[in-house]
Amino acid sequence: MLGRHVDECCNVAWLSVKRAVDSRLEEHMSKLSIKAPAPIGLADIAEQAAHSVEMMSQIRAAMLSPTTRKAAPIWNLSQLAQLLGIEKGSLTHRMGRGDLPPGTLNEVGNRRQFTLPEVRAWMREYRKESLRPSGAEAVTISIANFKGGVGKTTTAITLAQGMSLLGHKVLVIDTDPQGSLTTLFGILPDAEVEEEDTILPLVMGAETSIRYAIRATYWDGIDLVPASPLLFGAEFALPARQTKEEGFEFWNVLNYGIDDVRADYDVIVIDTPPALSYTTINALLASNGIIMPLPPSTLDFASAAQFWSLFSDLTTQLLTNRGHDKQFDFMNILLSRVDSSDATGAIVKQWIQSTYANRVSVLPMEIPKSAVTASATVEFGTVFDITKYDGNARTFKRARDAYDLMVSYIETSVQSVWRRQVESNTETTGTPGRAAAVLNSSTPAKEGAEK
Repeated sequence: MLGRHVDECCNVAWLSVKRAVDSRLEEHMSKLSIKAPAPIGLADIAEQAAHSVEMMSQIRAAMLSPTTRKAAPIWNLSQLAQLLGIEKGSLTHRMGRGDLPPGTLNEVGNRRQFTLPEVRAWMREYRKESLRPSGAEAVTISIANFKGGVGKTTTAITLAQGMSLLGHKVLVIDTDPQGSLTTLFGILPDAEVEEEDTILPLVMGAETSIRYAIRATYWDGIDLVPASPLLFGAEFALPARQTKEEGFEFWNVLNYGIDDVRADYDVIVIDTPPALSYTTINALLASNGIIMPLPPSTLDFASAAQFWSLFSDLTTQLLTNRGHDKQFDFMNILLSRVDSSDATGAIVKQWIQSTYANRVSVLPMEIPKSAVTASATVEFGTVFDITKYDGNARTFKRARDAYDLMVSYIETSVQSVWRRQVESNTETTGTPGRAAAVLNSSTPAKEGAEK
């Protein structure tokens, strides 16, 4: 009986408190005046756009102070020796020959430093056998996925930086109107990139070679074709030309456009929009290889399946039904943004491994979802821009090792393509190292080309 009486008392007390709270809430809401949102016109949107661009400029100026431009990192003697895979003492001894950059002493005079061009000079000397052979040309790689936020742009720039650190010369082409890759090079797409700086003149037919748009970057060994929101125009220009111009092949514009520069670079990396758009189709059909960054999540896994299905349908319509073919040298899935503590992610990784176990294969490394990558991006950088990390050293090493392994594996694939190119050229021309008329497996020989 006593317990029942206590429960009844508690219930009465709770109801009393609830009534008091409800009464005060009702009184407060009656006094609260919620204003209806004012209409937003096109002029307001234009004002917001201008404010956003100005804010981005201020943020970049603060992050890249004092020059407002990105600068490549500096390496010390130990770091250079580690890149070369030799002991520090061996490096010091090798410097005695005087035929490679000696670096410079820092302001204090107690440490020798090396700039990126100096580091690349050492790498090219020590890795002579790993560089592009005579008779081979640039291997073009597209980074593609239907979805945004999968690490596509980060994969593109880290692949380019990593390949350049191995001594290769890289051209990066940004075909995404959002210009995220361009931004990571310290260039603001909205304010500093004009139409003639992008691939748009090539798309419109005003140019036949992409050479006009190539510019140097802060990172020695990497040239860039930037992007800007103006590239959205490509999605209208290409189908319009397909309708009006007899014999025009919208899917081959970029393929033909880079022919003129294939011999100037070792690797060409193309960052694509997060959609299977006209520009994405151009990038894929201009490529020797495709890399798809894929986080182990259910939605990303489903989106990837849709990507391959639609890509297959499109290539059937554009190529197979016209009697053409396209051979890719490699297609890889890169597990990205991997959270090792996510149990669901572990299950999806098994699905990915089972699904892509044949011609399209999963790379044998995982890019971790890491604070290192996030903090580097805030400062318009990547793990390769960092030579001294203020956070946990093990966290940084884990992220850097993953990207190094990815770059190393892709380099192996690139070298295999070079060997096939040289062998093919020898069979075609009868002369080792002499370039054949066909530059790319999807690029037919032009009229007047050497037979």
